[in-house]
Amino acid sequence: MDESLKKQLSVIGGTIRQLAMEAVQKANSGHPGLPMGCAEFGAFMYGKQLRYNPQNPKWLNRDRLILSAGHGSMLVYACLHLAGFSLTMDDIKQFRQNHSKTPGHPEYGLTEGVETTAGPLGQGVAAAVGQALGIKLLAQRFNEEKFPLFTGKVYCLAGDGDMMEGVSSEASSLAGHLGLDNLVIIHDANHVCLDGPLAECFSEDTKARYRAYGFDVYELSGYDLDAMDAIFTQIKENQKRPCFIEMQTIIGKGSPHKEGTHEAHGAPLGIEEVKESKRALGLPEEEFFVPQSVKSFFEKRGKADALLERKWKEMLRQWSEERPERYGEFMEMVEKRLPDDLEKRLDAIEMKTPLAGRSASQCVLKVLGDMLPYLYGGSGDLSCSDMTMMKHFGIVGPKDFRGRNIKFGVREFAMGAMATGLAQTDLIIPFVGTFLIFSDYMRNAMRLAALSKIQVIYQLTHDSVLLGEDGPTHQPIEQLAALRAIPHLHVIRPADNWEVKRAWIAALRYLGPTALILSRQALFELTETHVPYDEGVGRGAYILKKESGKAHFTLIATGSEVSLALDVALELEKVGKATRVVSMPCWELFEKQPETYQESVLGQECGKRVSIEAGATLGWHRWIGREGIAMGIDNFGLSAPLSTVKAEFGFTVDAILNHLLTRASGR
Repeated sequence: MDESLKKQLSVIGGTIRQLAMEAVQKANSGHPGLPMGCAEFGAFMYGKQLRYNPQNPKWLNRDRLILSAGHGSMLVYACLHLAGFSLTMDDIKQFRQNHSKTPGHPEYGLTEGVETTAGPLGQGVAAAVGQALGIKLLAQRFNEEKFPLFTGKVYCLAGDGDMMEGVSSEASSLAGHLGLDNLVIIHDANHVCLDGPLAECFSEDTKARYRAYGFDVYELSGYDLDAMDAIFTQIKENQKRPCFIEMQTIIGKGSPHKEGTHEAHGAPLGIEEVKESKRALGLPEEEFFVPQSVKSFFEKRGKADALLERKWKEMLRQWSEERPERYGEFMEMVEKRLPDDLEKRLDAIEMKTPLAGRSASQCVLKVLGDMLPYLYGGSGDLSCSDMTMMKHFGIVGPKDFRGRNIKFGVREFAMGAMATGLAQTDLIIPFVGTFLIFSDYMRNAMRLAALSKIQVIYQLTHDSVLLGEDGPTHQPIEQLAALRAIPHLHVIRPADNWEVKRAWIAALRYLGPTALILSRQALFELTETHVPYDEGVGRGAYILKKESGKAHFTLIATGSEVSLALDVALELEKVGKATRVVSMPCWELFEKQPETYQESVLGQECGKRVSIEAGATLGWHRWIGREGIAMGIDNFGLSAPLSTVKAEFGFTVDAILNHLLTRASGR
């Protein structure tokens, strides 16, 4: 490495170290250890290695740096500020303060230049794998020798905690299997975790593990800029497989009394320790000081970055002229266009009845796959059962990225986090499938997608105890309630083929995550659901059957229980109990409706409200009121044929009818 550049990067590293310890101290909260330990790495990446344009942080062919060890967020914030992103010194000084751009852990969409939401350890690694896979899919689809449109690499800085969390292992295993030669994971090996020395809980040979995954493995000191330059240059020019770099660092480097200890991990150094650290490191006494040489360096670099993107845009323009059809497809993916006649096209899909919700969804997927080039999907080793396979598009395999179906294997957590990474390519809407019961494995990934408002579609099948013989280990009870508790996640449980079609419309229109909850058992198509999207599923809840006179009951149901509710209503009408039936496939969409509409569906005139859903009753009193009747299951299931399970838990017409009439008579 050129000596003058090395000297400049050292100055940048010192500046990062100073900003990090001072911002944490000012907030009196945070993790100074990682940014102080990795300051030279940050300087090298933003000063030399990465291709980016701070004037356009979403440039499609940028390199990406993901901080999986999100507690060390001040490393990224300091780098983004110095590199010229829209993160001011005032933002740095507002670290961890209310409504600032510098929250305790990086948040995607809040801070320009932050590539994914990180903090729950391991998930940044999986998101990085998803982004790297997404870039390979796009490169396979659009790159030509003359027009290398997608050549970006994904770098991920992971800590010792990331290496311990299982999701990073799941994702790394799949990355090695697929041979993602645009992925580089850097392990910040500082041998300290929050609770004390790493040796007290972790002693594996991580490098050997990554070799076994199929990675090329390197080792370096985080303070040897020459070695860093040599390794990263080799990777940039000649990468054949995913790479793993074990980078030895000292947590809290420069702190006279706390470096190398867990005391530098998760708490401010203290005012006096910050002063002593600055003296020991030869840093200026002035707080939040940035040398002019650092400002000038990144100003010059910014001009070069902008030129790099302009050259890429010129290549894109030439490609658009020579390949107008392919450019049209590219722009369709950039804009994620939906056909104006989407609802009409889905209505035209012929399906038999009865048909399982999962099978109806696959019929929709077959059409959507042809219609929407940006739709990619996969499953956790269940595509033949959760019906997520788009059979005419091929399977993504090792070094083969032509397909649009991804076999994630039995890696639900990694699948969920990788789906977020796929969506963060900005050209892909991913859908992923597993059984509803296994949503528990990837729930935290779903939560981060919701926090980030990422458009991911989860196809969750085998949606209740009514799947039968598989028994309580596979029969979801509390999962619907748990998913509904996640803010910004739309949970949709359709009643029949018609509602399945409209559930997909809702998922494609919503710029956030959606969970489609689908049955394994066959469902009869209901004539009552045949209303336009904007009058039915798009409202979240709608009236299927009006009462004949003043209502005694309103039955509110989802999924397979909607048909049951209609049958119960007929019997209630026979005994003089006027009954309304409401299908409520999506609580979240109903919440967004005007109060006047909500009142028209579940207002005062609707009688006693009754929820019917083959799952936990938790949450239903929000809609049925304190005096309402919640028909559900607040215990684990059982292994038996479907008819036996229905009878055991009271999900039959006679059982519900008797219960309601008994309650109505006061007995």
